[in-house]
Amino acid sequence: MKKLASFISLISLFAAALSVNAQPVQPGYKISNRIHLEGDGGWDYLTVDPATDRLFVSHSTMVQVADIQKGTLLATIADTKGVHGIALAADLNKGFISCGKDSSVVVFDLTSYKVIERVKVTGANPDAILYDPYKKIVFTFNGRSANTTVLDATTNKVIATIPLDGKPEFAVSDKKGKVYVNNEDKSLVNVINTNTLKVENSWSLAPGEEPSGLALDNETHRLFMVCSNKLMVVMNALTGKVITTLPIGDRCDGVAFDPATKRAFSSNGDGTMTVVQENANDTYTEIENVITQKSARTIACNPITHKLYLTAAEFEAPVGNARPAIKPGTFTVLEIEPVK
Repeated sequence: MKKLASFISLISLFAAALSVNAQPVQPGYKISNRIHLEGDGGWDYLTVDPATDRLFVSHSTMVQVADIQKGTLLATIADTKGVHGIALAADLNKGFISCGKDSSVVVFDLTSYKVIERVKVTGANPDAILYDPYKKIVFTFNGRSANTTVLDATTNKVIATIPLDGKPEFAVSDKKGKVYVNNEDKSLVNVINTNTLKVENSWSLAPGEEPSGLALDNETHRLFMVCSNKLMVVMNALTGKVITTLPIGDRCDGVAFDPATKRAFSSNGDGTMTVVQENANDTYTEIENVITQKSARTIACNPITHKLYLTAAEFEAPVGNARPAIKPGTFTVLEIEPVK
């Protein structure tokens, strides 16, 4: 009887252990803060300066500079009509803003945030903007003219115009002579040689369609591209070979990569953030879909703190076929951090 009781007790303990082990895994990321910024207009890209803990947010006709640690507005760069993106050249103490409505670039001082110059681009509706420290040049990717304008970041002068295969979306630099840019309407990636300032390769993203966000692991030479058909495409940046695809949420517009954790993050406008782990054997695993907020479709990563930033707002109920209006006072930056 004692042996039977001991056996039953042992089984119970084993079952309890199994029960504990079967508990759901705790989520890896959480919303840790919300930075509320004034204004009720639309938005696009945002950029982190990890060295100063500053966040640059495109918002309506301005760029808002937030102090990440304090969660407060630090400065506003006004009159950036149709603002899309912000590129930072810390080595030159300059920032560059793409303004789609007047097809210009606003150059500003990174210390005072005062405007230095406004430069007209050689295309229509500059969207994404990129600083390449290897050649100290700035690229604007002009959505309505299928080309890129190249500026000398030191002099702020236009030095070249490069035709592209289609409508450019986002771009990244390997800081060694290559710039990669997504083409939304052709579902391609163009590879620009920054020495010759010419497109040297065009690669298909199939089965990915209509790519938007683009990120790069510069150590393993892997590109991460998010597409409108709810796929993340992983591509070899040296050969153009598609390595794999992974499912993501709907209405994505951005992707960020954290080189320390080897994770790619897709910001999906459906209110989720898909987390993909890059493994040592060149395989990729979707590990989590973090609940964010509907409309949070663009993203930036701080590689030092590993925190992620997404912009979002609440919307009124739609009236007819009109685009829903933003609810006043609801524009916010979501700060997402790893669960400790």
